[in-house]
Amino acid sequence: MLIFIILATCNIVFQETFAKEENRTEEGKKYTTKYDNIDIDGIIKSERLLKVYVGCLLDRNPCTPDAMELKRNLPDALSTNCSSCSEAQKIAADKLSHYLIDEKPMEWGHLEEKYDPDGEYRRLYLENKFSNNKSEDQDNSKKDSKESNLPLDS
Repeated sequence: MLIFIILATCNIVFQETFAKEENRTEEGKKYTTKYDNIDIDGIIKSERLLKVYVGCLLDRNPCTPDAMELKRNLPDALSTNCSSCSEAQKIAADKLSHYLIDEKPMEWGHLEEKYDPDGEYRRLYLENKFSNNKSEDQDNSKKDSKESNLPLDS
């Protein structure tokens, strides 16, 4: 009987370890790219789809397979600045999180409570957004000053 318990325990530990590693490629550093072609713009444009994903992440709704993958990897992705994400995943994550912060602050607030209680991601996003806006303003003022120095055609 003791051997059965030990084997069962080893089996559970092995399955848990394998399940965690299953999400990574052979390099051991990247999440699965199985869902990289997901239409993130379609999700953002569809209130129904967006609610399904947010509901999954907040344990309010059942999860689709791709939403479950996101939910499983989100804590690690946030804590490592998406270092295990593919380029497509980084783009989709940025697009979705920026949309939620800017357009759906209530939903973002609930997600932030659960996944980023210190607000680190929002802080970095707002700092980056501010510095990008400042750079764009400087570029526009340089263009304006160059254009004002151009000779006028008569």
